[in-house]
Order: sequence, then structure tokens, then C-alpha cells
Amino acid sequence: MKATDTIDQTTSSRAGWLAAPLGIGLATAILSALAPQHINNTTVALALLLVVLRIAMRYGSRPAIAAAVLGMLGFNFFFLPPFRTLTIADPENWVALGAFLLTAITVGQLSARARQRADEAEAKQREIERLYRELQEAFERASEAEALRRSEQLKSALLDAVTHDLRTPLTAIKVSATSLLDESSADADPEGRREMLEIINEETDRLNGFIESMVELARIEAGALQLRRRWSAADEIIDSALQRAGGALRGQRVTVAVDPALPGLRADARALAEVLYTLLDNAAKYSPAGSEIRVTARSADGEGMIEFAVEDQGPGIPVELRERVFDKFYRATEAGKMKPAPKAGGLGMGLAIARGIVEAHGGRIRIEAGPDGKGGRVAFVVPTGDDERAETEDE
Repeated sequence: MKATDTIDQTTSSRAGWLAAPLGIGLATAILSALAPQHINNTTVALALLLVVLRIAMRYGSRPAIAAAVLGMLGFNFFFLPPFRTLTIADPENWVALGAFLLTAITVGQLSARARQRADEAEAKQREIERLYRELQEAFERASEAEALRRSEQLKSALLDAVTHDLRTPLTAIKVSATSLLDESSADADPEGRREMLEIINEETDRLNGFIESMVELARIEAGALQLRRRWSAADEIIDSALQRAGGALRGQRVTVAVDPALPGLRADARALAEVLYTLLDNAAKYSPAGSEIRVTARSADGEGMIEFAVEDQGPGIPVELRERVFDKFYRATEAGKMKPAPKAGGLGMGLAIARGIVEAHGGRIRIEAGPDGKGGRVAFVVPTGDDERAETEDE
């Protein structure tokens, strides 16, 4: 119990011992001022009981008992014959007086007990509210700490990406450009100069791709991704992705299986082709040379959904990492769980962007083991779309 509560109870108790004689005295004076013929003993008893009840509810049982005793004495002295004495002539009045005292004490104790329980309930309610506020503050502090921790992780990952993955193409461009500008190499053979120009061109495209990925991811996280939905065919989307991934897939055996009964789908074909390109590029990075990469499209989850999937014969992704690889700037190789091919690399944004595009279409993406538990399989499902929607929607 707090010290302030003890002080309040002491103050209330003192006020109750003062209120008991004052309340009974005032009530007795008012009742006595009335002509005895205008009131009867029942009215007097009820009035005094109300005073006792009020004192019990406000100050507790002890002041209420004192008020009951004082009320009994006042009742006897002023309203029971012989008046103005404490003598009781009629035996019936003894019964009435005893009944009054017993009733007053009982009512006072019951009222005081009810008040006490109400106070206890109120105190418990305040304690619950205090604990709830503390819990809420603790959760807020924990959330802030977690947000700060994740922010620091993101800053670290972004710094690592900038210092390594963005600096690497810049370094290659700088070396090649410096060599071309070096007067001593001005007369170098045309083949060497062409090779350096190709390096500059490739690394510039690579750097531009990184920047475009970062901008795309920022749009997705800001909810500003604009989809240009048009009716397309699944095989057209796959062909577009394969054409873009042609260089990465060089040296791999690519097979395509599209269900001929698939309906058209109303989607952003360019964006879905970007998702497939990301999956094909990842499959090529982690698959042994000459291995098979399989692309499929089929109906899924009943009518109205189409599943695209890319299967490879690489090491696969461990179960505990299959959700984390969709986090931005996260690469499974960081945990030492996978051994990438020498050509593997990147900022770790591809799958984060892919998930954002798929979810913007109202679909979902998942990673699982390949056929017979070998390799990896990344699949995503998207709805076919609604004929009644305007083609210009989401533009």
C-alpha cells in the first residue's frame, strides 16, 4: 500500500468520527423541529438509518456503528415516551429501539463492506491499468529497439553493397578507361582496345541494373509500384524472360513446359517477365554448368490462378533460409549455407523485388525443394484477372 493511500485513509477516518455525531445531530434536530403529530416513529427510524447508511458508505463501518449508537440514543431521548429522558416506559419501545440499533449496525456494516469491496475493485482496476501501461511501454521500447536493430542491419547491408557490389563495376570501368587513355597504350592492338570497351559497356550495364533494382525496390516499399495490366499469354511472358536471360543461361540446358489449356491472364507482362528473369538468373548462378533448368506454367489452386515455376539442379536453399532470402540485401551465401558458382553475385535485392511484384498482382511466391528433393524450385501464382476491369486500371 502506498504512503499516500495510508494518509488518505487516516484523514477519512477522522472525518468519519466527526461526521457521525454531526449527521445524527442534524437529522435529529430537523425531525424534532417537526410537530410530533406530523411524523411517526417509523419515519424517524428510516431517516436515522439513511444517515447511518450514508456515513457507512462514505467513511466505513466504525463511524457507522458510532452513528447507529448515537441514532439509537437520539431516537430514545426525543421520540420515545417519556420524551427528553433515556427512560423507556413501554416494553414495546425496547423492542423497537433494539430493532433499530441492530438494523442500523447491520446496514452500516453491509454498506461499509460494499464500499470497501468497491474500493478494492477500483484499486485493482488502477493496478491493471498501470500494468497495462507498463506492458505497452515495454512493447514500444522493444519495438523501437527491434526497429533500430533492423535499421542498423539494413545500413550495414547497404554499406556492404555499396562498397563491394557497386564499387566492383566502377573499378573495372576505371581501370579500362585509364588504360585506354594511357598514351603508352594508344597504339595497342585493336582487339585489346575492343576488349576494354566491352568491359566498360558490360560493367556500365551491371551498374545501371543495380541502380534500377534499388529504385524499383524503393517504389515497391513505398507502395508506388504501378502495374500496366494487359491481356497476355503465359508462354509470351516466359519467352520474354528467356530472351533477357539468354546470356546468363549460356551453357545450361533449358526446357519449357506450358499447359496448352492455360487461359490468358490480365497482368503486367513486363513485370512478371522480370520476376521470371530473376528466378532464371539465380538458377543459372547456382547450378552446375550443363545442368537442366526447367520452366513451367500451369493452372493452380483451382480456377483463376496460374503458377509459374523455375526448377534447377543446384544445391537448393535450406528450409530455414527460404523466407529470409526474400529480405532485401540478404544473400543465402552470407550464412555459409550455400556455395555459389564463381559467377554468383549481386546486391540481394532480386527476390525482394520479385515478391513485391507478385504480391502487387495479388499473388504469392514460395521456395521449395526440386523434384525428388533435389535442387531447388521457386514458384509463384498470380490470378488470371477479371474481364470486367478496364485495361487502363493501375496505370
